[in-house]
Amino acid sequence: MTVLEIIGEALYYARTYRSLWLFGFFVGIASGGSSGGGGGGRNGGGVSIGAGGISVSGPLDFSATQIGLMVSVIIIVGAILFVLRFVGEGALIEGIVRARRGGTMTTGEGFRAGWSHWGVLVRIAVLYFVATIGSVALLVVPCVIAMQTLGPFGAILIGIPALVIGVPWLVTLYLAQAFAWRIAVLENRHALDAIDKARLFLHGRLIHGLKLLVASFVGTLAIVLVGVVVVAPVALVLVALIPVLRVFPVIVLACVVLLPLLYAFAAIVGTFRSSVWTIGYVTQVES
Repeated sequence: MTVLEIIGEALYYARTYRSLWLFGFFVGIASGGSSGGGGGGRNGGGVSIGAGGISVSGPLDFSATQIGLMVSVIIIVGAILFVLRFVGEGALIEGIVRARRGGTMTTGEGFRAGWSHWGVLVRIAVLYFVATIGSVALLVVPCVIAMQTLGPFGAILIGIPALVIGVPWLVTLYLAQAFAWRIAVLENRHALDAIDKARLFLHGRLIHGLKLLVASFVGTLAIVLVGVVVVAPVALVLVALIPVLRVFPVIVLACVVLLPLLYAFAAIVGTFRSSVWTIGYVTQVES
């Protein structure tokens, strides 16, 4: 399959099979990247410790109990989203394979499929994360030593070969993890077994993996651009309505209008990206 054929088929499943959108949303918001937040606002407040506990002075005052409760809620929500991200991935892999065979998957079936596989997906992700961090450390440490001993010239002298070796290796790890996830779910394999088979599967298929990487990037970029074109005018209209309707009604209207749009685009992105890799793996196995 060409890159355009992969994009077209993945977009078809992402648009058509709305029963997968919830799982695509979990995957989309988790893999959409983190926004680099700037520095916090300066309000002249401070932190004081007294007999009543810890309080933050300024517009808002929080006791130690309230701060602990907020931190606990954040941790619990983060843990739930973490699990749902992998549940969603497992459900999407199963759902796309069913869709290619002419079948469908209900939301309940998706949760059962995702729940049965989320643990192995986490183990594979952790193993590849450790491998990636270790690889980066092996590449960076010689550059740091060269910088300290030989100066900038030494760092450049070591850094260029490190990049030449490191970038292809890190890309290979990423491709292998994507295939290992599909192998673990579709063939019901354990983490190490799936990783070993993914390594063998990728042998001789590196170009195919790079095509999938390009398809995932180009398709995601296209969906995001369409989303901006659709959402931006609506957001501008809502901003223009603030002097007429006041802030609170506009916020309510924005939640009613924009949140469904943002949900749909995030779901389509997540479903599309997972579909690309599932299609890429299944077509190679079937050929």
